[in-house]
Amino acid sequence: MLRNLIIGAAAVSIIGCSGVDVKTYQSERPELKLEEYLNGELTAWGMFQKRNGEVVRRFTVEINADWSGNTGTLDERFTYSDGTTQRRVWTIRKNGDGKYTGTADDVIGEAVGKTAGNALRWRYTLDLAVNNKNYKVDFDDWMYLMDDEVMINRSVMKKFGVKLGEVILFFRKKS
Repeated sequence: MLRNLIIGAAAVSIIGCSGVDVKTYQSERPELKLEEYLNGELTAWGMFQKRNGEVVRRFTVEINADWSGNTGTLDERFTYSDGTTQRRVWTIRKNGDGKYTGTADDVIGEAVGKTAGNALRWRYTLDLAVNNKNYKVDFDDWMYLMDDEVMINRSVMKKFGVKLGEVILFFRKKS
């Protein structure tokens, strides 16, 4: 019995770690270059869904982004459907070969990402405030550039490896 339990846990662990490699999208176009797309003014619309699919939070984000050399600053201003607001300022560094790192005040440690083709996989741990409590939540973001103006982002949020829900965002670059 114990042996079967251990084998089952190992199988779940292996399956949970497998996934799509960003290189899968290497030939997809248009090519996503963060320093080009995340430069200037953007607007994003998003929502958070619990793991059962219930939408519990909707929001818009106004983003001002600027790059100097290999360093970009993204100033994100969130407005939630309940009227609350939040601000997050990212500092992103281009490290070569499609690799990026980033920091923000509520990001624990450093975010790491890699682009290939039209996609970016971006992973980080966020110090998420919910109802006057803070939780360390792991984010696994996938961003896909659709054209020169539109990018779609899907984030899976986990705590202790358990899926809490997903965030879906649609970005539009302002002309």
